[in-house]
Amino acid sequence: MSKAPVLDLAQHRATHHYQGMTNSTDLTGKLLIAMPDMGDPRFENAVIYMCAHSDDGAMGLIINKPTPEIRFSDLLEQLSIDEGDLTTDVRIHYGGPVETGRGFVLHTSDYASGAGTMDVAGEFCMTATLDILEDIAAGNGPKRSMLGLGYAGWGPSQLEGELVQNGWLVCDANEDILFGRAAEHKWTAALKTLGVDPLMLSASGGSA
Repeated sequence: MSKAPVLDLAQHRATHHYQGMTNSTDLTGKLLIAMPDMGDPRFENAVIYMCAHSDDGAMGLIINKPTPEIRFSDLLEQLSIDEGDLTTDVRIHYGGPVETGRGFVLHTSDYASGAGTMDVAGEFCMTATLDILEDIAAGNGPKRSMLGLGYAGWGPSQLEGELVQNGWLVCDANEDILFGRAAEHKWTAALKTLGVDPLMLSASGGSA
């Protein structure tokens, strides 16, 4: 089995306040659901949790593409973090094609890092500093979490263009989809929150 890559867990700071954005256009805290005709194999059947969206661009984490070849215990060992009796396993995912050597932990809001945690949408947060892994190993981490290697990023107006071209559907996020379902069912589960039957989904669908 390949060894887990060394992660640069330096804080990834997305803007907390999005000037000039309206509630209808700011997708922070929403889920993007890839349409069948996405055309980019990196995002085939992807579900992306949006961590930031502003006039400057957007950033999100793919939540349904786990990397089974990289185990959390191996990652802790490589980072010289001792596992304890209360260490919980964190599933590692392919978070997106940008900066794949960096790790981003998406988690419930019951945890805040002393080095910096970004409140995404009240219920969920993102932390990209090493101390969250140390706290998880010590049994003091968040109730639920996942770790993404890399992220999905868009430049100014790029995501808006993809939405106009019907590349994505948009739905509300919930804890069950983010953390509680098998990865292979998250795409279907997200569609069903919109009342969309995946078997009947037309490639000509649009955002919702």
